[in-house]
Amino acid sequence: MPSVSRLTDLTGRPRDVLHRELDALTTEIVASDLGDLDTFETSRLVSLMNEHDSGVPAAVREVLPQVAAAIDDIAARMREGGRLIYVGAGTAGRLGVVDASECPPTFNIDPSRVVGVIAGGDTAIRTAVEDAEDDHEGGGDAMAEIEVTALDSVVGLSASGRTPFVSGALEFARTAGALTVAVACNRDSVIGRGADHAIEVVVGPEFIAGSTRLKAGTAQKLIVNMISTVTMVRLGKTYGNIMVDLRATNEKLRARAERIVMLITGCTADEAGTALEDAGGSVQAAVLMLLRGLSAEDATALVASSDSLRAALARA
Repeated sequence: MPSVSRLTDLTGRPRDVLHRELDALTTEIVASDLGDLDTFETSRLVSLMNEHDSGVPAAVREVLPQVAAAIDDIAARMREGGRLIYVGAGTAGRLGVVDASECPPTFNIDPSRVVGVIAGGDTAIRTAVEDAEDDHEGGGDAMAEIEVTALDSVVGLSASGRTPFVSGALEFARTAGALTVAVACNRDSVIGRGADHAIEVVVGPEFIAGSTRLKAGTAQKLIVNMISTVTMVRLGKTYGNIMVDLRATNEKLRARAERIVMLITGCTADEAGTALEDAGGSVQAAVLMLLRGLSAEDATALVASSDSLRAALARA
């Protein structure tokens, strides 16, 4: 007689129910043209993989209206002091953590404003903690731990669209009044059904069946890039397509800050370096000093009271 653990999953449901759920997911389909993949020459393998990957941007293009609508709502809440919170498991969770960790140096936003939560905690960033994704209650607990509020936006990332940890996190977020966004790679996803915004990008079968770190992961990466980047544009973190609120924490970024000031103002490297030093490293203040002749103090105050560098320049 098989043990209970072999007959049921971690939620106590019969395993054949889970089998049927997986059978219905496009991310779990075995591509019919790759049945003898392991016999192909390496050159053919990389060519085929590239061919499969090439369809991902087109799939993302199909959901751009949903992405844009989600971004507008996220930006509105962040203007009021809310946070952008990514939550996921495995590859999806890591993608959220990566995107969150890159926002502070890129856009000079406080690390507490863009947060990545992964099932299994920090250990799961480097080492797979596969059963953590099955913890529905744990997803809610993770949101409670970071004290999700009605001002926050919680973006659930799940290739299958059914990850219990993510589902639990989004359910908790809804009860807290937070904006909820579901990013999945299957239509009519579990996480999408109750979300304020469902972004369901269908990339089809994976090159290696069920390995959703591949096309699904690429699609999710493209979408989180859009969410964070366009949200920051809406929050005035750029001037045109130039970063003007970056955090210059190393030599490369300090040189980049100088180049940005030079590009916008037409000044020399020495002038840019001096203005940045006087402005405490603020690109926006340095630009205002050079283009409007303001003191460092006045430029800094104007930056603080303006929604963007463009708005500050118009007021100066």
